[in-house]
Amino acid sequence: MVPASPQALAAAVGPVRHVLATDINPSWLQQIGDAFRRSVSSFAEANHIPMVKLKATDRNLDLMRRYLDTAAATRRSQVAAIGVAQEPQRVFIARQRDTDPTKPPQFSFDKHDRRVTVYYFYLWDTQFGPAFIKVCTYCPWPIKVWVNGHEWAKQQATHEGLGFAELSNGFAATEDPVALQAICDRLGPGTISVFFQRWLARLPLPLTPVDQAAGYWWELSMAQIETARTIVFSQPRHARGFFEALVTDNLDLGRPDTLEILFDRQIRSTTSSEFKTKVLTRGAEVTINVFYKHSRIKQYLKDGRALRVETVINAPNDVGCQRRLHNLDDLQ
Repeated sequence: MVPASPQALAAAVGPVRHVLATDINPSWLQQIGDAFRRSVSSFAEANHIPMVKLKATDRNLDLMRRYLDTAAATRRSQVAAIGVAQEPQRVFIARQRDTDPTKPPQFSFDKHDRRVTVYYFYLWDTQFGPAFIKVCTYCPWPIKVWVNGHEWAKQQATHEGLGFAELSNGFAATEDPVALQAICDRLGPGTISVFFQRWLARLPLPLTPVDQAAGYWWELSMAQIETARTIVFSQPRHARGFFEALVTDNLDLGRPDTLEILFDRQIRSTTSSEFKTKVLTRGAEVTINVFYKHSRIKQYLKDGRALRVETVINAPNDVGCQRRLHNLDDLQ
């Protein structure tokens, strides 16, 4: 059985894309951020949502797992928990342009990396399963969205009464591979956009409907896309032998002439990229990584019984695709 699984997606969005030189007072932007922080605290208190401090050393999803499991048991969409973290973000920093006290103050704004407060809204969604939406508290208030296509497909299969056996982040077996593949193929930009807008309507945000009416809002683009194909062996004992042979046969995949075929891109002597294949070993687990620019193909043995082939696109431009979410089908 060879069911192909859909992608996991991380989407970075932001309402402002230009450096500003303006008479706007930076204190106004500070007031928006302060009001947003207060609204998050009120939202959490009113809905009895735990707020969890996150550290850089934490694996966030593992830390939030118990809250997500509790929310999943209710079988209704909800915010399971809110993570609070200090993270580097590219935000607008104000600089006063003229210090003459006899003139009205003017400010210019440039983007710089600063460590600021961000909120992770960890969600349990009846259509997507676990997900999160991260919102920055500083202008231009960028948002990051993470959804897992495998989990979405599992929810859809369950709603349609299609029987399956789970593989971690995938499927081990199903009673109808064709129907399951059709479900996986349905996940597209429209489905993800509906999810995003539905949650924007429920969550506290830095911007208001008045800002939206004035043209200031968020639009989804693709920051990272992972597309996976999972080949499950009918006899798991054959999986390791097959994979060991695969490692031997695939050690030269990182050569430019081979990368040109894999990624369908013309490789020239001036192409800036990592031309390499990397074999990682952790204990008894082996992973093959083939790198091209910011993207890679990863092959490994999943749960000791299935071959997982993941294509990870960290920059859609690497393969000649634009970042906006409506280009997802072209990227696929």
